[in-house]
Amino acid sequence: MNQAPNAFPRPQTGKFTRLRAMLASPDTRFIMEAHSALSAKIVEEAGFEGIWASGLSMSAALGLRDNNELSWTQVLDQLEYMADATSIPILVDGDTGYGNFNNFRRLVKKLCQRGIAGVCIEDKVFPKTNSFLGDSQALADIDEFCGKIKAGKDNQEHEDFSVVARVEALISGRGMDEALRRAAAYADAGADAILIHSKKSDPAEILEFCRLWDNRKPVVVVPTKYYRVPTAKLREAGVSLVIWANHNLRASIQAMRTLSRTMHEQQTLLEVEHEVAPLEDVFALAGASELEEAEKRYLSDQPQTAAIILAATRGSNLGELTEDRPKCMVNVRGQSILERQLDAMKRNAIASVTVVTGYRSDAVDVAGIRKVENPAYASTGEARSLAAAKEALTGPCIVSFGDVVYRPFFLGLLKDRKEDFVILVDPAGREKAASGAGGDFVRCSAPFSGGLGGEDDATLTDMRDRLAGADGEWVGLLGLSAAGSRILREELSRMEREGELDKADLAQAMRNLIAQGRSVAVIYVSGNWMNINDLIDLAQARNEM
Repeated sequence: MNQAPNAFPRPQTGKFTRLRAMLASPDTRFIMEAHSALSAKIVEEAGFEGIWASGLSMSAALGLRDNNELSWTQVLDQLEYMADATSIPILVDGDTGYGNFNNFRRLVKKLCQRGIAGVCIEDKVFPKTNSFLGDSQALADIDEFCGKIKAGKDNQEHEDFSVVARVEALISGRGMDEALRRAAAYADAGADAILIHSKKSDPAEILEFCRLWDNRKPVVVVPTKYYRVPTAKLREAGVSLVIWANHNLRASIQAMRTLSRTMHEQQTLLEVEHEVAPLEDVFALAGASELEEAEKRYLSDQPQTAAIILAATRGSNLGELTEDRPKCMVNVRGQSILERQLDAMKRNAIASVTVVTGYRSDAVDVAGIRKVENPAYASTGEARSLAAAKEALTGPCIVSFGDVVYRPFFLGLLKDRKEDFVILVDPAGREKAASGAGGDFVRCSAPFSGGLGGEDDATLTDMRDRLAGADGEWVGLLGLSAAGSRILREELSRMEREGELDKADLAQAMRNLIAQGRSVAVIYVSGNWMNINDLIDLAQARNEM
């Protein structure tokens, strides 16, 4: 859920009242399990009205058993993060209340102080055992449990705080009469709702309880075991609240196991990177955008990375595919080359993108970009196109050729470096250079030695269209610091004054910088990119990228 941060926190009273309204609603409502601030945010993002703070899930996430091994103060710590991160009410799994009436009333006070809207306690003895483990679990004395409920209600610090009494009689094999007797006693003691629990795969006893209970108090159910029951049946039975009790935890376990096994077997990120959430999603859930806004308000302006995409050429080797559009707009697996680049930039928090157009500039119709034109694209080189976007060279910047497809992490590699000039080099280009083919081939101070990005001290010594003894091929991405942007802008201006600009490519500009004593850092990358020059390249990119 992408919503603007509030100038002031929402009043916590709203959460208490909303949970109470959910319990009293004539329609069946649903809440979802969470066990951390991150999972709580995801629950809210999905559209749920409330959160079930599961004791099982919080314990398991910390490597502990669901046997009160997690103390009530540790649970409070987790709940505080969850409440701070979300704006919807939380109903916490309070186990047995962490002791007798005195422990429980203190717990209720602390929950109210942290904005937790309600607590569910079960009528088993302390320390509890998870309901799905073993048989004939010992139940608390009814009078003792009723006293615990009364103590909680007497000490709640908000009038709409909810205490839900969880009846375990069916779980322990005590039967329906005992379940009804206990539910009635707990309702009389002041419980705001009754959670009736079952571990049978058939919902019959839950539905029978609801029929016999006849809505004397709101009924809450947890259909973990009887998951085949149609939701319509629960509505017909008058269930007020359904708890999906542990499924986020279980889903995360499955996903992490699959991912870890794949990475262990394949020893690479290439097969999994596209299947996991982008880092930007993590940052968004953690509220990075709010911090960025706060930094704008409270700190001096910080330079943001921009991008320039050089996309002026037609790409005549692609034939009729570029008759009505430039090469950057050719489709590669459902997106144009330009759109793929923009997605990669968005993933890497690059919001300001300038695209230099030329051939069929009108066909470059993509939202979120600033277009500048090189009208002399047909008779000039890359340096002239970059000069057309000099106004964007005012801070940290990434310059990209417009006919390159690459993995989004390439941009992160460039952004992470602090040098004024950084390029990505694929050592596989050595074979291409040796064959006499054309390209942006480079010679470096240190050759590739087999590690991804391991040659941190490698620098560029030469870059040319044909280069004997090349160490690799330039990927077509250049990273610039703020100082690097200023230096390159000044060099482009000098080249223009001295009549060098129109026929120069970026390789010439890089050679000029090296001749001036500037250092251009090199990061070696193996594969994961393609330069689309012809139909063969395009077919390969559609298969591999």
